[in-house]
Amino acid sequence: MHNELKRIPSRILDVAKGALTRANHHAVFYDQYSSGWPETAVLSAATAGELFLKAIVAKEHPLLIFKDLYQLDDASQNELRIDQIIERGKTYGFEHMPKLLWVTTGDRIPNNTSFEKLRLARNSIQHFCSPETEAGLQSLAREFIYKNIDPLINRHFGICAIEYHEDHDIGYDYVVDCIIRNELLFSIPKNFSISEVDLSESFNGTSKKYQQQLKQKFIESGADPKILSKS
Repeated sequence: MHNELKRIPSRILDVAKGALTRANHHAVFYDQYSSGWPETAVLSAATAGELFLKAIVAKEHPLLIFKDLYQLDDASQNELRIDQIIERGKTYGFEHMPKLLWVTTGDRIPNNTSFEKLRLARNSIQHFCSPETEAGLQSLAREFIYKNIDPLINRHFGICAIEYHEDHDIGYDYVVDCIIRNELLFSIPKNFSISEVDLSESFNGTSKKYQQQLKQKFIESGADPKILSKS
């Protein structure tokens, strides 16, 4: 493999983490003085999803994310350069990534319904026609992050979506609080710790089925499930 190509997966992954950080923040919080906040949640979630999927595929081989590979050939060069790839290469679009993921890795997108809803919302927003209420858009973004992005990046990169947020002073406390209140499952870091919110209040309002599922995820991750019932 050309040396320059080996850098592609990590470069994509770094940008994807940045997009997820913004998506998480805009999907969880709301600022009445900032217009376009829910729409930004959808756009950032879609960007993060596309980039993470490309990073996963690129791990198999960096050139698999590009269409028309023959156009990258340059008879005057011995090796492909990053700038040459950027100039000539055309990658697959967001809508193609679930099939490309399966073809290259054997993985299916975890929740195709969520993926399709977000894809359609993103397309509508990009054409200046927001398809949902503001709360609906944030919900779409949250569901996409934790039903699709989170399980995939945890499986392929060992990272957890809740750790990427913009609340640098407090941490992921309010992100987790929001996720639990909306009955979404999430990957749990082994050093999971909450100090600013009482998760028992969030957890008590959820269904018994969800409570059992989340407690099981805590046990599987090595985190203490008692944190969910502490008052």
